[in-house]
Amino acid sequence: MLNILAISGSLRAASTNSALIAALAHNAPPGCRVTVYDGLGRLPIFNPDDEGERTPLEASALIDAVTQADGVVISCPEYAHGVPGGLKNALDWLVSRDAAVAKPAMLVHASPRSLFARAALAEIMRTMSFALCDDLLEIALLGKKPPEVESILAEPANRLATHDALSAFAEFIRSR
Repeated sequence: MLNILAISGSLRAASTNSALIAALAHNAPPGCRVTVYDGLGRLPIFNPDDEGERTPLEASALIDAVTQADGVVISCPEYAHGVPGGLKNALDWLVSRDAAVAKPAMLVHASPRSLFARAALAEIMRTMSFALCDDLLEIALLGKKPPEVESILAEPANRLATHDALSAFAEFIRSR
């Protein structure tokens, strides 16, 4: 059983990125368990002085979750042409750890317009030594209200797309 950690880079209650992550978890293929990380908003701001024995519990929980996962999936909004601070903060907690080194990762997107954040996030993750899967999933949810998002994600083609994206990611993980 592959254990995949899914992280939404958004803290919004009605986040399309979080909805996409939930859909991935719901449509996981056999042999994959997707756990949604929900601690982003509780992470303290990264401070190198708080590493080691002083690492806060929430940061330790994130580090452990990434370490124990076979792969990581991230869905990230774009704020002012960049990666949201909360997600960047989470990644900063991983920088000096081995958790990200060679860890398979896949990016998924809820907006076709998030090109700057995609490029920035990919660069950050490559710099951290994540092993980025070239396959990606994009389902356009930008500007949709929750009932419409739910309906779009429930469409057979989109359920198949989420399933297939995770299947491809699982193969990527197994091939390493």
